[in-house]
Amino acid sequence: MTGYKRSQDAVAKLTPEQFRVTQEGGTERPGTGAYLEETRQGIYVDIVSGEPLFVSSAKYESGCGWPSFTKPISKIHVTEAMDTSHGMTRTEVRSAGADSHLGHVFTDGPPEAGGLRYCINSAALRFVPRSEMKAEGYEDYISQIEAD
Repeated sequence: MTGYKRSQDAVAKLTPEQFRVTQEGGTERPGTGAYLEETRQGIYVDIVSGEPLFVSSAKYESGCGWPSFTKPISKIHVTEAMDTSHGMTRTEVRSAGADSHLGHVFTDGPPEAGGLRYCINSAALRFVPRSEMKAEGYEDYISQIEAD
């Protein structure tokens, strides 16, 4: 496992919405997330720990109201668990290092990309543009992003 962890300092810096989503398992209202319409190339990392989660080349417009991805960067960075809240059975997705609630994964994604839709709350993420990835220590993931 990597060195990505939850720290009290990082949790203390969260906005109320980021705290509600990541620490209390909340969900943003559909259509309100900061990254829903983000189209720049880059990487999405855990807002708490900086753990690398998704790259822009895996992001697509699903029409569900939240940022959607076909796959995480690596399965070692996410955990999945059954969620039976709200009268539904869903698969919850959390960051492996910080244990932040990210969202849910569904099996209605693009078939040509594996059929999964990782429906992720913007409040659980921080976007690092491609031009800043090396400076922030994410250079190992640049090759996973489509070139301009």
